[in-house]
Amino acid sequence: QVQLVESGGGLVQTGTSLTLSCESSGRTFGQYRVGWFRRAPGKEREFVAAISKNGEYSLYGVSVKGRFTISRDNARNTVSLRMNNLKSEDTAIYYCAAEFTYTDLVKTDPGEYSYWGQGTQVTVSS
Repeated sequence: QVQLVESGGGLVQTGTSLTLSCESSGRTFGQYRVGWFRRAPGKEREFVAAISKNGEYSLYGVSVKGRFTISRDNARNTVSLRMNNLKSEDTAIYYCAAEFTYTDLVKTDPGEYSYWGQGTQVTVSS
């Protein structure tokens, strides 16, 4: 079992960058696939990005592809989400999620993740 803590959120202006971090308390974080999801006010939860347990594979949501980059450092039990060229529509609470796995598959369905952090707020103002 892992506990996830997100950090790095804040209030930024459009066009700027921000990096979110997801830190795990588990000692076997390298055995978990990790995903980032977000929920904007009045909207459904949206897939943002996901990465395989060894970091070799990643997937991105359509609205963030080319602007966001997910990466991980298993030695530090951390997954990061680098967000460039932020837009007002990126405003949301961002959650990281993890799931234990023996495979290198990457999942975009939030139902495929058992462990969730509390979220970090990102607000992009124009």
